[in-house]
Order: sequence, then structure tokens, then C-alpha cells
Amino acid sequence: MSSRRGRGPGLSAFQNNSSLASSYAMHGDALKAANMEALKTQLAVFQSLAHNFALTHAENIKQDPALRNEFHRMCTSIGVDPAAATNAAGSKKGGGGGFFGMMAGRDDKEFVAKVALRVVEVCRASREENGGLLGVEECRQRVAKGKGVGGAMEVASDDVLRAVESLKPLGGGFSIIIVGSKQMIRSIPKELSTDQSTVLEAIQIQGFITVSMLEDNLNWENARAETVIEDLLSASLVWVDAKAPEKEYWSPAFMHDDD
Repeated sequence: MSSRRGRGPGLSAFQNNSSLASSYAMHGDALKAANMEALKTQLAVFQSLAHNFALTHAENIKQDPALRNEFHRMCTSIGVDPAAATNAAGSKKGGGGGFFGMMAGRDDKEFVAKVALRVVEVCRASREENGGLLGVEECRQRVAKGKGVGGAMEVASDDVLRAVESLKPLGGGFSIIIVGSKQMIRSIPKELSTDQSTVLEAIQIQGFITVSMLEDNLNWENARAETVIEDLLSASLVWVDAKAPEKEYWSPAFMHDDD
């Protein structure tokens, strides 16, 4: 006695599924292409608006460092290179300074180079007092006061950060490091050790430290605490108050935080 078993899907069903999958793939590709064209159109519109804004508000952008840096970030995010080759509008002005140079009335690379020169001067002038570790904001304030090469310059913190970044290829030891919650410019090639960074962060929080504070709060042996402090003292990264009941160690890099 024979029994008929239920048949599974035949070859035609698999062929239909394959055709359906191919159709979905083609439709997906078409949607991707359409979306890409729409995004390109939107980006072109944004770039055009940025260009027009630069032409209309060039003087404000030139004089306001906060606006200048926000505009710089926006240009970068939408694919407008602030230091790109001169466009037609810049050429008509006799220009040569690139998009950002055209809109700010100066070449962006030249401006960053001038800020970098002032940053180097400020860091070198203050190295004896801070051991080559200077807060970005304090550096900005000193550049703004401008007692040296180039005189006073109205700059934002982002200008200083970009200037330090431009100095890296020169190999002079300039870099940005984070100590606690503060951005610092390090202008010496020597790297901070983990213990040194820990002590400086503690000073940022507490205002000063003592050997016993390091021993009690970090469970350090006396020799470890003494060694780290001696290293920081020799590098002029901390100062000592020998008149306190126990020697207190302060960092000049954090003495301007409340200004």
C-alpha cells in the first residue's frame, strides 16, 4: 500500500525566491543611488551657503575668534577645506589665500603659523616657572596680551590647539596632554610618567600635595613619593613651600585656574 508524502517546494519556488531577492537588491541599489545624489545636492547647497556667508560676514569672522573657529569646524564637517586652493572669489580679490583665507581676510596657514610662533615664544618664556607645562587657556591669554613677536593677537583656544598641532612635525616636543580635566601644552620632549601625572592631577584637585598625603591617599611607600616629587622639582613642574609644618608642593601650571 503506497502513501503519498507532502511535497516540499519545487525548483520553481527556489527560482522565484532568487528572482525576488535579485529584484530587492536592484531596488536597494537604486534607493542608495538616489539617496547619494540627494546628499550630494544638499552638501553642494551647504557649501554654497557657507561660501556666501563667508563673503557677507568676512569682517565679523575675522575679528571674532569664537565665530571663526565655529565656522572653521563647520567648513571641515561639510568638506570645505579652509586651506584649500584659491577659489574664483578669492582670485577676484587678488587673493591667493584659500577659502578660509578669503573669508577671513588672510591665509589660514599663515595665521596658524603666526599663532604657533607666539605659542612657542610664550612657552619658552614661561618654561622656568612651569617646567614646560602651560595650560591652553593661560597660553591663549598670554598670546592675547602680546608682549613679544607679533604683538597682541585675538585668538581662541582652538587657534592655540591648531597651532600646537602644526608644531608637531618640527619635532620640538610640543604637544597637548590632559592632566586631570585640564588641557596642557607640553613644550619639552620628556614624557610625564604615570606617577608624575597622578601627582599633578592631585595638585589640580587639592591645590597642593605633601609626601604624607601621597602616602595616605595613594598607599605609596615613602621612597616612591619622595622620588616622584624630586623629579617634578628638578623639572620645575612643582614649587615647594618649605615654611609649612610639612613641606607643601604646588604647581605653577594650576595657579591661574581661578583667574
